[in-house]
Amino acid sequence: MISGKNYIGSKVSANGERTFHTFNPKSNQITAWTFYEASSTEIDEAVDLAEKAFQEYKQFSGVKKAGFLRAIAEEIENLGNELIETYTQESGLPEGRALGERGRTMGQLNAFATLLEEGSWTDATIDTALPERTPIPKEDIRKMLVPIGPIVVFGSSNFPFAFSTAGGDTASALAAGCPVIVKSHPMHAGTGELVASAIIKAAERTGMPDGVFSNLNSSGIEVGERLVTHPKVKGVGFTGSIRGGTALYNLGTQRKEPIPVFAEMGSVNPVILLPSALEGKKDHWASQYANSITLGSGQFCTNPGLLIGLKGKALDNFLSTLGEQLSLLDPSSMLHPNIHENYEKGRKEISSHEKVSVVAEFGKELPPNYGRQQLLTVSGKDFLENPVMHQEVFGPLSLVVQCTDEEELTNILHSLEGQLTGTILGDEPEIKKYEKVVDALKSKVGRIIFNSVPTGVEVCPSMFHGGPFPATTDSRFSSVGASAIIRWVRPVCFQNWPQSMLPAELQNDNPLGIMRKVNGTFTSNPI
Repeated sequence: MISGKNYIGSKVSANGERTFHTFNPKSNQITAWTFYEASSTEIDEAVDLAEKAFQEYKQFSGVKKAGFLRAIAEEIENLGNELIETYTQESGLPEGRALGERGRTMGQLNAFATLLEEGSWTDATIDTALPERTPIPKEDIRKMLVPIGPIVVFGSSNFPFAFSTAGGDTASALAAGCPVIVKSHPMHAGTGELVASAIIKAAERTGMPDGVFSNLNSSGIEVGERLVTHPKVKGVGFTGSIRGGTALYNLGTQRKEPIPVFAEMGSVNPVILLPSALEGKKDHWASQYANSITLGSGQFCTNPGLLIGLKGKALDNFLSTLGEQLSLLDPSSMLHPNIHENYEKGRKEISSHEKVSVVAEFGKELPPNYGRQQLLTVSGKDFLENPVMHQEVFGPLSLVVQCTDEEELTNILHSLEGQLTGTILGDEPEIKKYEKVVDALKSKVGRIIFNSVPTGVEVCPSMFHGGPFPATTDSRFSSVGASAIIRWVRPVCFQNWPQSMLPAELQNDNPLGIMRKVNGTFTSNPI
C-alpha cells in the first residue's frame, strides 16, 4: 500500500507541506498517489539517524551484512505483483522489462552478499616487523579498507529498480558498511516507496540499527542539494544528466569538508564500423543495431548514439539496411512527458541542421510520449565542425558519421568527450590494421567492445561501468559489479597495533580465512 510518505529509518513520516504526483506516460495521466516532499526537519532526522547507525553498522561482520542484503532481495520479491504493476504505471515500461530489472536488482544484492561472505574485498595487506633490520628496524604495518560514513543515493529515471532505491549504489554502499539515504526519483516515487518498505522490513528482520536506510521524496532540487551539503553526509551516488551530476559534484567538492560525488552522466557510446563487418555481416549488424537503438525507447546510458564508418558502397548499403530495419520496429513509450519533450527537441535540433540528412524514421502517427526512432547521417568534416552533434540525445536516435579515411576517423574519436563504452565491428585481421583507431577509442571509454552491442551491462566482477568525464565524474570507478564497493571505503593503516585490538581481517591467525597479501605474497594462511 503506497502512502506517499517518507521513510526516516523505520518511521513513516509526512512532515512536509508540499506534495506531488507521479505520471503514467503510457496512459498520459497522473497516477492516483500523492507524495510528500521531505522537509528540512526530515532531512536532518534521516542524516542524524544514519550517522548514529554508522557507529554500529560499520562494526558488523561481513556475514551479518550479507544476511541483510539477502533479506532485502527476498523482501523485494515478496512485494509481488503490486511492485511490478506500480513500476509499469510510473515508467511506461512493459512487464517483461520490470521482471527482468527486478531480477537484476535482486542479483546485485545477492552478489554483494557473496562478496561479503568471502571477505577478501577489504584488501587486507600485512608487512610484519623486522626489528633486526639495519640500519633502520622495520615496524609492523597493516592496512585494510574501511567504510567512510552515510551515503546519499539519487534514484535514476531510466532504471526504477537497478539504479534506484535498492540498486547498485545502495547495494554497494550497504555492503561497504555505510548507511544509505535515498533521494527517490520523482518519476517513480511509488515504486521507490515499495522497495524502501522492503529494505526497512529486511533491516528490522536482521537486526540492523535504525537509520541504516532512509527514503526521502522530492520533485525538485532543494532536498538533493541539502543532502549533498549536509556535513554528516560522506559520499554521493548519482545516475542522470550531465547538468544534474555536474551540479551535485560541484556542491560536494565546494563543501568545507569536500566529499566524493560519483556521478554517471552522458554518453553517446561510439561504434566504429570497419568495412569487413559491413561487407560480410551487413544484415546481421543492421538487425542487431536497430534493436539496440530502440531498446527501451533508447533510454539506456549505453545506447549507441553514434556510428562512425568509412565512406563508400559498403557503408551506403549498411545505412540503407539499418534504416529499413529501424523504421519497421514499433516505437514504445518514453519514461515521462518531460523526457519525451527533451528528446523531440534534441532530435529536431540535429536533424534540422543543413549538413545532416535523415536516413530513416518511423513515419506513422504515435500516441503521446512515444519515442519516434530516427537515423541520421553527416560527413566527418561537418561532424568535426559542429560539437553540438557530439552530445547525447537521450532516446532512440543514432547519428552515422561518414569519414573520408582512417585519419579523419581517428581525429573524430580524439574530438569526443569521455564515454561509457566504445565498440568496434570488424574481423580480427582487419582490426590489427587500425591500431591508431583502437588506441584513440580506448583513451575515451571505460569499456571497449568488439563485435557486439553496447546495450546490456552484465553484472559480474570483471564489468566496468564508468568512463572519462562527462561519462562519469571519476573515471577510476565503476557503478556496476563487485568493484563498485570501492567507492564507499578508504584505506586505514595500523602501525605496531596490539593483536587483540586489530580488526579480524588483519589479525595473525586470520580468523575469517580470507585472502591477504602478507609480506608481498597472497595467502589465506595464518601468520
